[in-house]
Amino acid sequence: MTLQELNDELINCRRCPRLVEWREQVAREKRRAYRDQEYWGKPVPGFGDPKARVFVVGLAPGAHGSNRTGRQFTGDGSGDFLYAALYRAGFASQPQSISRQDGLTLTNLYTAPVCRCAPPDNKPTPAEMANCQPYLEVEIELIQPKIFVVLGRIAFERILRIFAIQDPTIIFAHNAVYEIPNGRYLVCSYHPSRQNTQTGRLTVEMFDEVWKTVRNLMIR
Repeated sequence: MTLQELNDELINCRRCPRLVEWREQVAREKRRAYRDQEYWGKPVPGFGDPKARVFVVGLAPGAHGSNRTGRQFTGDGSGDFLYAALYRAGFASQPQSISRQDGLTLTNLYTAPVCRCAPPDNKPTPAEMANCQPYLEVEIELIQPKIFVVLGRIAFERILRIFAIQDPTIIFAHNAVYEIPNGRYLVCSYHPSRQNTQTGRLTVEMFDEVWKTVRNLMIR
């Protein structure tokens, strides 16, 4: 299976009735600021360099961000914070991600979430995440990254589950780094959600340190 074949299958997925109902309801009703736009309203494929050495794992599409634009971390505050950092670190061609047609490209980095559909209250259920896990597993197998950057505890726990890692010394902490099987690395970061960035839990400087860590790991 190629990434394109995977994405063709993914965008037609209807495994989770609750998520299908919610993502399509949001796409119909829209937010007032975007009422003239056509929402994507489907599962959101991964995005980035198919030969990436760095794989960024998020949580799920935002209802009026990726669920609207159809591209990971595009069209909301989380994406604004993330892509500005990736641009400063040399992974992104531009600091903004507005739409699928804005010309943004990623180099040596690919990003995909644990859950591909926007969930109510940004909270997918364990069963919904389990339904989505095979898509993430196939992407990892196809891309073969060296470094995983997990944005938030849920993404962290999902990567541990995928690789069957049960080491009690591997715990989630911002900018923590762990060696995992097959010569790979796991880098942890707080999620760049507005809840974190607007409260100061995650600052620009803290996030930049994560990408400096990733750059240092890439040359090992």
